[in-house]
Amino acid sequence: SHDDFIRTTEPRHHQAVRELIHRIAAAGDLYVAQHDGWYCASCESFYTEKELREDRSCPIHEKPTEWHAEENVFFRLSKYQEKLLELYDRVPSFVRPESRANEVRSFVASGLRDLSVSRVDLPWGVSFPDHPKQTVYVWLDALTNYLSVLGFGEESADSSAFETFWNEPEGTRIHLVGKDILRFHAVYWPAFLLSAGLPLPSTVWAHGWWLRDQRKVSKSVGNIVRLDELMGQFGSDPVRYFLLRDMVFGQDASFSDEAFIDRFNSDLANDLGNTVSRIVKLCRRAFGGRTPPEACSNNPVKAAATKAIAEYRVAMDDLAFHQALASLWRLLAEVNQYLVSTEPWKLLKDPANEYQVARILWNALEGVRLVATGLLPFMPTLAPKVLAAVGAARQPEGLPALEWGHTPLAVALPASGSLFPRVDKPAFLAGEEADPLPESDEEGTMISIEDFFRSELKVATITGAEAIPKARKLLKVEIDLGEGAPRTLVAGIAEHYTPDELIGRQVVVVANLQPAKLMGVESQGMVLAASQDDRPILLHPDSRVPPGTPVK
Repeated sequence: SHDDFIRTTEPRHHQAVRELIHRIAAAGDLYVAQHDGWYCASCESFYTEKELREDRSCPIHEKPTEWHAEENVFFRLSKYQEKLLELYDRVPSFVRPESRANEVRSFVASGLRDLSVSRVDLPWGVSFPDHPKQTVYVWLDALTNYLSVLGFGEESADSSAFETFWNEPEGTRIHLVGKDILRFHAVYWPAFLLSAGLPLPSTVWAHGWWLRDQRKVSKSVGNIVRLDELMGQFGSDPVRYFLLRDMVFGQDASFSDEAFIDRFNSDLANDLGNTVSRIVKLCRRAFGGRTPPEACSNNPVKAAATKAIAEYRVAMDDLAFHQALASLWRLLAEVNQYLVSTEPWKLLKDPANEYQVARILWNALEGVRLVATGLLPFMPTLAPKVLAAVGAARQPEGLPALEWGHTPLAVALPASGSLFPRVDKPAFLAGEEADPLPESDEEGTMISIEDFFRSELKVATITGAEAIPKARKLLKVEIDLGEGAPRTLVAGIAEHYTPDELIGRQVVVVANLQPAKLMGVESQGMVLAASQDDRPILLHPDSRVPPGTPVK
């Protein structure tokens, strides 16, 4: 949450604004002159003729601008053109993402004009020092909030917050702003600070817009999204997940209720919720409601986790939130593939397999624990519930929790209901109260017709096959799907089919399955087979068809 809240009417803020202006004036960077231009009241900003739309309306709000002409105080912005360009070259991360940095640099390189930093006879705002009829320009006023909240300009001896959080030259000062106010933060603000002799922000990160009907979501436009209604039904965490998963931070994204429900059902209910439910139910059957008594440090899940967490850390450092979440979901997919390949529900039938089952299920729990730990910044309410559900309510704090091995042994698993009950999408979109859909069990998943049609089933011709070293059940299979280049699949059929007898066969595969590594081999799909007495029987068309033919 926020640490403080600034009202621009507060004395401490007025004091900070006047102190900043005093320093800028001392640098000789203020003068009085005539000012005229096209002004947008919603933006609180002037625009040049070429920046406006054809009808001279605001490019952001699409509202008419007004021609203003008055005598104002000006800031010598042009004096700082070369200094700003040198800053952008010296600190490439000053403006992020790169596309926005290029935008800012182009704007400055095209030539900076001095900036009007006052308005005449406004009924609100900070009175401009030494100019009683002038009011401080709203952006010089507003940007100073970053300093006034820290006690800048206060006469008291206690200025520790300002010294700690801003006046430390090597400190970190990150601004997260919307792209429509990037110019004020990446051009005007650093110029003000350079003039005043104060440290600059470390990075100005400009995010994109959420669009609805291809227009910016805006109160003034009226096309707002009723997030309060979504949060009322689903809670804030699924909404947070969707917003951070669907937007490439720094770019625009389109919001739709349908996309939200698809993410909720697919990612949260099916992938995360069903995986947790599946593993926990198996642990209840195998170990009397406790986590497994054996851990494991050499398995495919650990290798996948090591890679996924490394990718997650890099993405988080880069504020690439969608990529960070994608890395967690790749790990979740690996956990599910691991369960499919090891089939612990079958091993449970023989008590002699208890040791093997314990290690398999502990690996799966540990994979989910790491996923839930990575979700803590995104889902601060529900991620701890996932951790509790897999027996890891207590774990190290901070980054050490992202290391392998913290799922406790033989601890009681709490009774818990469905964390993410699937939503009846047609009922929700029709505005009806949508009852949760049935939850799956560990050996089968109830899916909607929409989910079924997301699967691409196609006929493939097997062009090559070979055994995978140290894998008793797995074969590496090359297939032709009519795509020009062959694909590689890993199939658990080695005990019943030899490589030689597979070549030339036609089989049915899931063609759009997320790739997963099994025993070091990336599998780009799944071969379908019937199961009779634990024997796989490959599915195939009753007559040959071209590779890539859809199965409907």
